[in-house]
Amino acid sequence: MQWVPFICKRNAGLWRSNMWIAKRLLSSIFLKGHYSLFCRPPSSLPEYELKFLHCTCCRRSRIMISGLDTLNASVSSELCQEKDKPLDSCYTAEQRAVILQRLNVATESELEQVKLLRGRKAVNIVKYRTAHGPFNSLESVMNVPLLKHKSAVIVFNSILNPADKKERKKGKVHLAKFIRPEVDRTLLEDASSIVSIVCGTNKIAWTHMDRARTVLDWQQAECKSFMKGMYMASDYLEDISTVISSFPPTDFFLVEKPSISPQNTSLYPVLVHLRTVEAMLFALLTPARDPGSPPKVLNMMRTAVGRHFNLIVGDCRTSGAETVRKMMTESVMKQDPRVLFPHDLVLKHRNSFQMSSRNRGEELCDALLQAVAFFELLRE
Repeated sequence: MQWVPFICKRNAGLWRSNMWIAKRLLSSIFLKGHYSLFCRPPSSLPEYELKFLHCTCCRRSRIMISGLDTLNASVSSELCQEKDKPLDSCYTAEQRAVILQRLNVATESELEQVKLLRGRKAVNIVKYRTAHGPFNSLESVMNVPLLKHKSAVIVFNSILNPADKKERKKGKVHLAKFIRPEVDRTLLEDASSIVSIVCGTNKIAWTHMDRARTVLDWQQAECKSFMKGMYMASDYLEDISTVISSFPPTDFFLVEKPSISPQNTSLYPVLVHLRTVEAMLFALLTPARDPGSPPKVLNMMRTAVGRHFNLIVGDCRTSGAETVRKMMTESVMKQDPRVLFPHDLVLKHRNSFQMSSRNRGEELCDALLQAVAFFELLRE
């Protein structure tokens, strides 16, 4: 469409004679189902570029059509959704070079940053190029197992247009997402060790861990007065005081904040129980301190720990037993494990998280995962 007629304002006398031209022009642009300025034939890829609308009466008058370059970015993506369309023809030479460079050079961990390439797909790409050499075309990428036409297009577009990751806010704003009350981040980072405490319906578990993520102590204790009778404070106090007497000295005590909603009336007795124990732990573990000094007892949100270890399914948190078993295995097998367990603790708790057991030690799992999440989230 090099010469497109339009109505020239300086020639008002031509209005009636050119009325049909205006109607045809508008219908060709906006009418659905016709090949027009914004509707392309499905079998071809037109070259959109800047052109001019010229007056039929005075050729020197022209109007520039701008903004069509933005259509080029989406047209190739749309055309590549057709399975019969060769992938190499959907991208320019420069785009193909960028995609092939990434697929041929990136490591497995770097490939997992690309959309749809997490897990087996990234492993398959590395295995394929190791066995067959680097990819020399986009079509050759479809020989990789689990990569079909549609998924390959999404991968290529993700490489060309990576999603911008928002930079996480640091300091108290980020810290407040999982720690209450707010504490200066430098004080938390300087802590040599913490005691992570998790309360259940009939027991309390705790993990003593240092900054290097070495488990110094890992225990749980039965509390026979929990969830009995009228929740007598005197009965609770006796059991909780006995447990606290076993806690080692540390920089901070980290108490799990339960995620039970008050609107769930069926779990209201459990919520009352957990809040009672939480309040007593804060009261008994908090020493007398001067106004303005940092607190020694902190809350950590249960949901924050679940998200950190990908244990959230819908609105519920699943068991972390498998994650803890994996950490214990890595502590024995790997030279640089994520968490270091002493040999005696591995022997003591190796059978505490079996699926067949009625008491799988969920509180022990949660206390350990809370401590690990605390130190790992501080490093982000």
